[in-house]
Amino acid sequence: MKKYSFKNDYSEGCHPNILEALIKTNLSQQNGYGYDDYSDQARELIQQKINHHDADIHFVSGGTQANLLVISSILRPHESVVSAETGHIFTNETGAIEATGHKVHGLITEDGKLKPEYIQSVLDTHTNKPHQVKQKLVYISNSTEVGTIYTKKELQELSDFCKANNLYLFMDGARLGQALTSEINDLTLEDIARLTDVFYLGGTKNGALLGEAIVITNDKLKEEFGFHIKQKGAMLAKGRLLGIQFLELMKDDLYFDLAKHSNVQAMKIKSAFQNKGFEFLSDTFTNQIFPILNNSQIEKLSENFDFYVWKKIDEESSAIRLITSWATSDEVLDEFINEIESL
Repeated sequence: MKKYSFKNDYSEGCHPNILEALIKTNLSQQNGYGYDDYSDQARELIQQKINHHDADIHFVSGGTQANLLVISSILRPHESVVSAETGHIFTNETGAIEATGHKVHGLITEDGKLKPEYIQSVLDTHTNKPHQVKQKLVYISNSTEVGTIYTKKELQELSDFCKANNLYLFMDGARLGQALTSEINDLTLEDIARLTDVFYLGGTKNGALLGEAIVITNDKLKEEFGFHIKQKGAMLAKGRLLGIQFLELMKDDLYFDLAKHSNVQAMKIKSAFQNKGFEFLSDTFTNQIFPILNNSQIEKLSENFDFYVWKKIDEESSAIRLITSWATSDEVLDEFINEIESL
C-alpha cells in the first residue's frame, strides 16, 4: 500500500474540470500577461461574488508570492507589518518580507487570530518616532495556520481598529474557501471585501494546479500594483493559465464545493479521534485538525499515512497536523478511520 499523504492539501494535481478547460482552450490564441479573455471573465465573476465591481484583481502563482507582492507594494521603507506568530509570513516564507527591508512583528496568540488589543500592544511600544519603525499593515490568515477562522464580529472589530489607527488590513486567503464553507462560519466574500483593504482567494490549496487571486478593494493600493508584479518576476507571459483555472473554479461555485468537501472529510476524521477520547491542540472546523497522540500511536499511524508532527507536548506525546483536500476520498478515510479505531 502506498502511503496516503495528509501533509498538505495540494499533493494532487487539479480538479478534472480545470484540466479539461486547459486542453479545450490550448490552441486558442490569446493576449499575454493576464489580458486574455479567460482572465477577464474570471475577474468579472470574482467581482460579482464579492459585490465590488471596482475591485482590482490580479492572478499570481502562489501564496508566498501573493504575500510578498502585497506587503512590499504597500509598505514604505520605514514601515512594518503586524502578524500572529503562527502567520505564514512570520514562520514559513524564509524571511521573504524581511528581505524587502520590512520588519514583521510576530505576536503570540491563543488561536492564531489577531485581536485589536494585541496590535495595540505593538503600537504602544513604538511611539518613539522617527527612531522606531512605523506600523502600517496588519496581516491575518483565514483560515489561520492552526485551522481556526475569524467571525464576522472579530473581523469587523479588526477593520474598525485598523481604520481608527491608519493601518491597512490584509487577509491571506490561501485557505479562504475552507474558512467560508466551515460549518461555524458567518462571514461572506462580500463581508471580507468590505472589511479588508486587500485579500486573496487561494487556488493552489483548493483544486487548482497553481494560482492565487489577489483582490484589492482600497483605491489607494491599486495604483501601479502591476509594476510590482512585473518587477518581482510574478507576471506570467501566459497569464491565461491562471485565468482559465479561476474561471473554472468560480463558475457554478466549484471553488466552494471543493472547499466544503475538504472540510467535511476533515470533520469525519475529527469525530473518529473524538470518539476515541483524544484531545486536540485547537478546536478546528476547517480542513486542518491537530489531534494529540502519544509517540507509539504516532508511529503506528505513520506506517501507512504521512502527516506532520506539529508540536511536541511533552516527552511522551505530540500534536500532529492532518490536512484533507478537495480530492480526499471516502475510501481513504475509511482506511484511516479504521487505523484510528485500532489505536
